Amino acid sequence: MSKLAHSEMITLILSIGIMLLMARFLGELARKFKMPLVVGEIFAGIILGPSILGSYYPALNQSLFPLQGNVPIALNGITSISVIMLLFVAGMEVELAIIRKQGATALKTSFLGLVIPMILGFYVAHNYAHWFADGQQQNLVFSLFFGTAMSISALPVIARTLMDLKLFKTKIGMIIIASAMVDDVIGWLMFSVVLALMKTGAGSYAVLYTLGFTLMYAAIVLTVGKKLIDKSLPWAQKNFSWPGGVLSIALGLSFIGAAFTEYIGIHAIFGAFIMGIAFGDSVHMNEKTREIINQFVTNVFAPLFFVSVGLKINFIVNFDLNLVLLVLSLAIVTKLLGAGLGALWGKLTWRESVAVGFGMNARGAMEII
Repeated sequence: MSKLAHSEMITLILSIGIMLLMARFLGELARKFKMPLVVGEIFAGIILGPSILGSYYPALNQSLFPLQGNVPIALNGITSISVIMLLFVAGMEVELAIIRKQGATALKTSFLGLVIPMILGFYVAHNYAHWFADGQQQNLVFSLFFGTAMSISALPVIARTLMDLKLFKTKIGMIIIASAMVDDVIGWLMFSVVLALMKTGAGSYAVLYTLGFTLMYAAIVLTVGKKLIDKSLPWAQKNFSWPGGVLSIALGLSFIGAAFTEYIGIHAIFGAFIMGIAFGDSVHMNEKTREIINQFVTNVFAPLFFVSVGLKINFIVNFDLNLVLLVLSLAIVTKLLGAGLGALWGKLTWRESVAVGFGMNARGAMEII
């Protein structure tokens, strides 16, 4: 079918309305307990998804969030666009001056925050494979996959959490977001290696191709691209309607950047994030325009993505408490140890290093993908 049927259109609109209302209600509830809004938004997805609503009222769950047909395809497209816009906004909040100053610390944090969870995750999965499934044998690909999953931090979750807690523009916040950005790129490259091992005849040059184009994209956008944005923004603000003109240009370029990085094998969010940095670092980006884009995205589109995370997973069916505790413990301890030691190596205090370790522990985006 080339377009949504009348009933499917109603279902899609209704589901988005319910997702936004539930996200706001539970987000505000989470804030009363001094937790970021994103926690409540994810819980909203769990309640609306197969875990709660699907278990007790399966017919209602299926009517609101069907698994077949055009509605889930359309909803998935909307939530994918939502996370791209969120990372564009997160990029706009990055202050390159702080990143440059804390760059060495961020690289050390990212390095140990990747290597230690990767090695320990690989070791456990390879030598204790029976813990994960009955009859599971030593498997190189599975062990690499598990080690990769343990080493990744979720850039969208980190960005939203730091924004909600008003910590994004602090020194610790910039170190965490810079480290998470490096983690995200390397994580996708490692995942490309795993996919290449899984696929027969996968090209051995794929990882080098992706890495080369990723570095080229980031370098061009943050140099030539940033200069072009600096020169064009005053003209756009003078000649286009405010703030719609700048909003259209900013989001349009972020989508183009996202499309490019998705094409070369890195997730689309990285392209939008880099484009956001280029826009945010411009001296001509009006503060009111920045705030309008921020409010528009974080209060309308970002909640849809985080609710959708809970919609995709059933936390009750086939729930294995021992396996959950094993994976959760490994994920938290290895990332806290790796990122914390990396931050110490970067000459942060013990207190700051522990904060960075916990900040890098945010998961639930790329790992699910």
